[in-house]
Amino acid sequence: MIDGVVFDKDGTLFDFRLSWSGWAQRVLEALAQDAPHAAQMAAAIGYDIKTRDFHPDSPVIAGTSDEVSAVILPYLTGYTQPQLAERLNAMAELSAMAPAVPLRPVLGALRDRGLKIGLATNDAESPARAHLAAHDVLDLFDFVAGQDSGHGAKPGPGMCLAFARQVGIDPARAVMVGDSRHDLIAGRAAGMRVVAVLTGIAKAEELRPHADAVLPDIAALGAWIDGLCPTS
Repeated sequence: MIDGVVFDKDGTLFDFRLSWSGWAQRVLEALAQDAPHAAQMAAAIGYDIKTRDFHPDSPVIAGTSDEVSAVILPYLTGYTQPQLAERLNAMAELSAMAPAVPLRPVLGALRDRGLKIGLATNDAESPARAHLAAHDVLDLFDFVAGQDSGHGAKPGPGMCLAFARQVGIDPARAVMVGDSRHDLIAGRAAGMRVVAVLTGIAKAEELRPHADAVLPDIAALGAWIDGLCPTS
């Protein structure tokens, strides 16, 4: 019943808080003139400097670098929005990601089932590939797309549909796995099954109305797929 899985990246493959709080701190240190200026920019991106956590509505969670740079830009001089987005992407590419689970065993087990594996992230494609390569799993992916890859950004279905086209599967026989409503809406619009995981910021009660299942993390995905095809 399932021929392929397309994953979100941040909050799905990688623990969101552990991965992106460090990036936010570095962005503020690099761009802010002083502590009050840093506090203004932190508020704009929905980041709490003291707790090193994100507000549930933070644009960093599911937004693109263009969207994040747009909310920071009014607090800076000397940048155009594209220049700032480029700098944010460069800093993201160098950021250390914290895997939500041991990625190679989990993703390798899915490939061993014969499944096609894809990535659809609202991050840019270059940082996405760098993060996968840094954790020795890039070779397991049949498809990698970011918001700048030409398929649009989530919650649009473009990246999910491009995955299905590239690997030659019916979207109805694919699963979109993510940690945000953007992910689930994108997958549903593409005609896929949608599974939520709780390794991001959103809570189960927020995700459950939009998902076919809510799992603790992607390590539980194989068992869920097995449950779609019960033996007689």
